[in-house]
Amino acid sequence: MTVQGSNDTKDYQVIADIEKSLRFISGLLKQKGREILSNFTITTPQFIALQWLLEHGDMTIGELSNKMYLACSTTTDLVDRMEKNELVMRVKDPKDRRVVRIHLLEEGERIIEEVIKKRQDYLHEIMENFSDEEVIQLEKSLRKLHQEMRVE
Repeated sequence: MTVQGSNDTKDYQVIADIEKSLRFISGLLKQKGREILSNFTITTPQFIALQWLLEHGDMTIGELSNKMYLACSTTTDLVDRMEKNELVMRVKDPKDRRVVRIHLLEEGERIIEEVIKKRQDYLHEIMENFSDEEVIQLEKSLRKLHQEMRVE
């Protein structure tokens, strides 16, 4: 990557500054996310599991474990607690009765949508002093960065 009118040293510094900013932003978003979650009856790992289910549909314990980088036994405990709180339910796969999938229930979906809305409200408030053009450019740049990172 080359920044117009700069040499490799400046390029590296710009990249280092971007990495540092992203790290700080990530930490602040996590902290705010935990604050928001503290007003709900779910834990951070439950929130993450519910998000995966909302985005990708029903999954087996093994699939969910892989997505969350957790041991199957840990994920089973997590699902047990979420099932007890009526956020998810175990359902037999109609194509193979030996396979059990985790299905997101209405209450789990409601909580996820409410938490995400509060997180979006927070970002909206933070970006109050950004122009419309700055917001659009930031979204385009972040989407492009995300796409590039997913390719590797």
